[in-house]
Amino acid sequence: MPDVSSQGSGYRSRNSTADRALDILLLFDDDTLVLSGARVADHLQVARSTAYRYLQSLTSMGFLEENDGGGFRLGPRVLDLARLARKGVGLSELAQPVMRELARTTGFPVLLTRRTGSAVVCLEREDANQALRLSYERGEILPLNAGAAALVLLAWAPEQVIDEVLDAPLPRFTEATITDPKQLRSRLAEIRDHEYVSSRAELDRDVLGIAAPVRGLGGEVVAAISVAALSHRISDEELPAVGQLVTKAAEQLSVQVARMEIA
Repeated sequence: MPDVSSQGSGYRSRNSTADRALDILLLFDDDTLVLSGARVADHLQVARSTAYRYLQSLTSMGFLEENDGGGFRLGPRVLDLARLARKGVGLSELAQPVMRELARTTGFPVLLTRRTGSAVVCLEREDANQALRLSYERGEILPLNAGAAALVLLAWAPEQVIDEVLDAPLPRFTEATITDPKQLRSRLAEIRDHEYVSSRAELDRDVLGIAAPVRGLGGEVVAAISVAALSHRISDEELPAVGQLVTKAAEQLSVQVARMEIA
């Protein structure tokens, strides 16, 4: 593989459309608020007509917009993503002390997740004192139909999102994963009647998840806090006690989120 550091600002040994789109967006900085087609063509080492096709594609998706004086500037979609990133970072910072305390009191890994469209993303993970292989790692994006954290987020999602998830094929991860839309809709209704939700081996075999919703100032669910443990580590009799600890942590974080929104 060629040494990417030796290629200066030229195109860096990558050639997918996504790579080139990212390269274009990364050209913007404090000194470059407007890009010309010629600058992009030179950077990507492509014909100017090819560069304009990339620019027009990014413009059609809202990542760029045409500048009145010529060239292209960052578009509204980038601003939306920046806003969401700031919101996510703020939530992670608020959650970390709560997650550390929950991991300490339970001895189990703790996850912070939130919904993005029709998927769930893991924002933070606190591992306590035990190593446990999970589908959820920081930044991991997974479907909404399996696992306690995902089900909490789906249960309180807008009805349109629920319909979209249930109308699409539901992926199966284990024998316990719910893939029947009617059964899953019924499960979501049950979840909304409880403080927390638990799931055994629905996402990862031999793993029990217990999750509770984190709410914003208006009561909307903005995230989920959950613990994950080997299924045999928490019996059915012990589950309510751990569920109450998870619920308490979610309520504590909800209070802090509400204060942040007021500020």
